[in-house]
Amino acid sequence: MKIAIFPNLQKENALECSRTVCDVLHQYNMELYIDNKYYEQFEDKGYINFGMFEDFVKESEIAIAIGGDGTILKCARYLLGIKTKLLGINTGRLGFMASLEFDELAELHSLIKGDYDIIKRMMLATRIYTGENYCENIALNDVSIARLYSKLSDFKVYVDDNLIGTYRADGIVISTPTGSTAYALSAGGPIIEPSLDCIELTLLCPHSLFSRPMLFSPDRVIKIVHNVDVNPELYISIDGNDPITFNSRQVLEVKKSAHKINLIDMKRNTFFDSLNKKLMRSIKGN
Repeated sequence: MKIAIFPNLQKENALECSRTVCDVLHQYNMELYIDNKYYEQFEDKGYINFGMFEDFVKESEIAIAIGGDGTILKCARYLLGIKTKLLGINTGRLGFMASLEFDELAELHSLIKGDYDIIKRMMLATRIYTGENYCENIALNDVSIARLYSKLSDFKVYVDDNLIGTYRADGIVISTPTGSTAYALSAGGPIIEPSLDCIELTLLCPHSLFSRPMLFSPDRVIKIVHNVDVNPELYISIDGNDPITFNSRQVLEVKKSAHKINLIDMKRNTFFDSLNKKLMRSIKGN
């Protein structure tokens, strides 16, 4: 079995965890691959193959992202359109999409036996229109729109070309069920079981007493329009990546993507376990 390792060595303990993961999998005679840029950190392990991650991940049965949720999101972008399954191992803080923690690496034996579930996670397809031209992106978590310095903006929101409202807010977050526990949750959105297919829209600090998060069918197409003419300073961020300038008169279109990510669930209750142990911690007092 070929396994592609995707570590984020900027995370605390990620290097130690990655090296341990490699040792454990090598004991099971797995064929391991790591990107060339990590050669110095793993050159002492003669059983590791080095190359370009975007090349060897296409031939791998499993990709293992080691770090936090951001690491899993970055790794997921390489898996679009291929059948490679994704396992997240958390060395960060929440790691809500991760199936294993650093102290649970003994559970990797279940990975070798195929003793795990696969959860297909919905993604969002985005288009930013400028006249007849557009640019496209894919999001696993969310698409956020906001101005600099928390300035209010006016947004028109359409669903299937039907105007549902004009809103004044710091911004908007459009998320998948996977992303419901990320930025959208901090903005007051609901927690959504990730196996569901739906699109969530949450306003950031709306200037209203009555604005509430909304859930839409995955078959809907959501369009966001703003008409600020002078120095709009409005930006779109997809899964927390570098912002894209959203100019006046442009249109952002968001809909369900044809792509899904095959996320490995080692414990068959990862979502609810994480919900109990991580997000509820402040209520339960550890």
